[in-house]
Amino acid sequence: MPRKRKKIERVAGMRDILPEDQRIFEVIERSAENMANFYGFKKISPPLLEKENLFLKTTGETTDVVEKQMYTFKIKGEDKIALRPEFTPSLARIFIEKFQEGPKPVRLFSKGPLFRHERPQKKRYRQFHQFDFESFGVSSPIEEALLLQIALNILEDLSLKDVVVEVNSLGCEECRKEYLKELKKYYKKHLKEVCKNCKKRFTKNPLRLLDCKEEKCQRIKKFAPKIEEFLCSECEDHFNEFLFYLKEMKINFEKNPYLVRGLDYYTKTVFEIFSKDDRKNALIAGGRYDNLVEKIGGISTPAVGMAGGIERIADTLKEKRIAFHKRKEIFEKEAKFFLISLGKEATAFALNLLETFKKEKIKVLQALSREKLRVQLKIADKLKVPYVLILGEEEKNKNEIILRNMANGVQEIIPLKGLIKKVKKLL
Repeated sequence: MPRKRKKIERVAGMRDILPEDQRIFEVIERSAENMANFYGFKKISPPLLEKENLFLKTTGETTDVVEKQMYTFKIKGEDKIALRPEFTPSLARIFIEKFQEGPKPVRLFSKGPLFRHERPQKKRYRQFHQFDFESFGVSSPIEEALLLQIALNILEDLSLKDVVVEVNSLGCEECRKEYLKELKKYYKKHLKEVCKNCKKRFTKNPLRLLDCKEEKCQRIKKFAPKIEEFLCSECEDHFNEFLFYLKEMKINFEKNPYLVRGLDYYTKTVFEIFSKDDRKNALIAGGRYDNLVEKIGGISTPAVGMAGGIERIADTLKEKRIAFHKRKEIFEKEAKFFLISLGKEATAFALNLLETFKKEKIKVLQALSREKLRVQLKIADKLKVPYVLILGEEEKNKNEIILRNMANGVQEIIPLKGLIKKVKKLL
């Protein structure tokens, strides 16, 4: 009787992306790339391997990602190496090395595999894929609102409209000091009831207590102090302005005072987007991280980013049996227009105007976070855009916009109703 041969099986937690899944992955990636192209995010590809210290300094030594999930190894004569568990630290490193001295904002897009040694389970894999958007050099909450809009546009393009948006503010380091005192005071009374990991978090990193998924810890969290009650005036104003833009853009959201995300570098705004049928696994998530660049040796630079889980989105598409066709690139590679806004109300209107251009498949560049006309015109000039659209508070109130020819400086006033027609004619 022939001896039975032992099969070599797939590594636990890894996934074979078979032909029927390849097409879904391609559609998701193409949708994300289309949005990156329209909104002016430049595509880059960081390496799979980074120095371990990059993630220790940014993601956080006491986060689950670093403590339990990161794949690390030693190469003879070199620093300890890690397979990247996320994109943000890598893109921040690239920003410092290649873009720090140039004009801002710097908007970068990437996609590819990431690695975390998680317990294999539904919608969680040890090798998984994400698309990632990062924006460096913008302190205004307009950038968080823009990134959230991009995330929703990607899901809408994939026919995933039945989603829930959760938002919160984590404040700054000063806000958090007082909050963490109150948080520890509350959890000290419940230390016997929380899980083993939360007992460690209480000492090492108390904010992570709010990120625990254990059912008994979730029950205790319900009555914990809320960080929104401890925000300084600057952080409160920042969050309120972010919410103002969301309301102006008609984005429905829920405030979740216990949303902290699983990474240490976040400051101020954080957000997560879920399918209504699955409130445990975020499809796309992100937030602001104003201190990260400085932590890894760069010049202090405000920044914000978001990432989407390709496997999670693909699985959700399959569960909902959503039919789709392979997307083609829908935006011209070179933009001929640059949109300038002046003032909070005009900027909110400009965000909606940007969405109108997207629906018409007209690529328009912008730096809406910049407040001064001179600065925005300078950016438009560097980008060699032939036409600029200028929208101030006065123009908005009159339902008009200024069209400027960058070659000869000639300006004309266009009624907003006839703008798309005029732009298409110039194209």
